[in-house]
Amino acid sequence: MRRFPVLPVFAWLMLAVLLAVTISPIGFRPHIPGYVTAERFTMLLVIGLLFCLAYPKRWALVLIMLISAAGLFELMQRLTPDRHGEISDFIVKSAGAIAGVALGKTILFWKQSLK
Repeated sequence: MRRFPVLPVFAWLMLAVLLAVTISPIGFRPHIPGYVTAERFTMLLVIGLLFCLAYPKRWALVLIMLISAAGLFELMQRLTPDRHGEISDFIVKSAGAIAGVALGKTILFWKQSLK
């Protein structure tokens, strides 16, 4: 019997939600007032962590994919009339992805060292 791969499914689902939130009209975007930068960083940190744990041997590919996705999502915002993609947003999202993958690698290292 195969077990259900929860982490990969959840990681891809979170990335899809990020895309939907990123390119949807600004009025539909959930936000915490005053903490937009923290939202961007935290969302990519969580996604980076999930992908790193879901694909532990492909962490470098995960990092490249997430940084590329962050850039692509910012560019896609330029196609919507009420959104704007910014380099600073890309940098914050990329930093979140790097932090998430680093946290994932740390967790995997600790898990391996406890065996």
